[in-house]
Amino acid sequence: MAPQPGIRSRQTEKTINGIPTQVVCTEFSNYIFVVLTQYGKIGTLVSITPDTRSGDISLPMFTTRVLLGKDEPLTHVYAKNVAAFVSQESGNRPVLLGLSLKDNSAETVKTVKDMIKACQVW
Repeated sequence: MAPQPGIRSRQTEKTINGIPTQVVCTEFSNYIFVVLTQYGKIGTLVSITPDTRSGDISLPMFTTRVLLGKDEPLTHVYAKNVAAFVSQESGNRPVLLGLSLKDNSAETVKTVKDMIKACQVW
């Protein structure tokens, strides 16, 4: 049996509202790294971590922190919306999200989530 690579990565591309959109998902031992881009670059880098202080596991809370880029309220909302299910699906692991989108519409969010599911590495 061949040994598993230390880092697994998958990517997909789709045109959303006429804009080419790329999603790259990479699994590291301690983080899931997801890049969502319509510009071809990482953009704003956001760390999303499950809040261990929450007493109710069925309703996890997440803490977002912008590491690089624009620290705007919409960035935090988008990051939590997109990355919350990634963290939950991967056993509440932290997510590092690269976000660089031209179109922030609800349709784009839904399509991007489907793209992330298609390139799931965890």
